[in-house]
Amino acid sequence: MIFTETALKGAFIIDVDVREDERGGFARTFCQREFEAHGLNSQVAQANLSFNHAAGTLRGLHFQLPPAAESKLVRCTRGKIVDVIVDLRPDSPTRWQHVAVELSDENRRALYVPELFAHGYQTLTDGAEVVYQVGEFYTPGYERGLRFDDPRLGITWPLTPTVMSDKDRQWPLLTDHDLERTEWEVTA
Repeated sequence: MIFTETALKGAFIIDVDVREDERGGFARTFCQREFEAHGLNSQVAQANLSFNHAAGTLRGLHFQLPPAAESKLVRCTRGKIVDVIVDLRPDSPTRWQHVAVELSDENRRALYVPELFAHGYQTLTDGAEVVYQVGEFYTPGYERGLRFDDPRLGITWPLTPTVMSDKDRQWPLLTDHDLERTEWEVTA
C-alpha cells in the first residue's frame, strides 16, 4: 500500500500496490501493521456497504462524538464518487478545513478518515457502491452532522445534489459559537 498524507494531518490517501500477472492483479487493501506504522487506528468494529442508484446522490457530512468517535477507511468499489472530509479537531491548525478526493473502481484508491472528522460523499456515476471499514460501533446518541452546503465550510460539490436524506438536508448551519467551541454536547 502507498500512504500519502493529505493537507489535513492524519488523513491519508491510500493507493494499492498492484502485483499483476497473466491472471490479473492482486493488491493488499488493509494491513494492521502498516496502519499502525503510519499512526492510524487499525481497529475495525464494523464494515459497511452503501449502494447508490443515481449520480448526484449526496451522503453526509457525518461524524460521531467521543467516546464513540469513528475512524473510517473508505473505498469506492463500483463507479465513482468524490469523498469529502472536514477536520473538526479542536486543537488542529486545519480545523474546519476540508479535503475532497475522487475514489473510483478504476483508481482503487481509499481515503483514511481519522476520528473527529466529518465525512460525506457525492456519487459521480449511477450505481456507485462504497465500502467502508469503521473503527467504532455506530452509536446513535453520539451521531452529528454538518450541512453539505454550509457557507462557512465552502465545499464545492461537483454536481448539484439530486438525492439526499431529509436528515442530511436538515443539519443546522454552523454558528460562531460552533466554530469556537472545543466540545460538542452529547445527548446519549
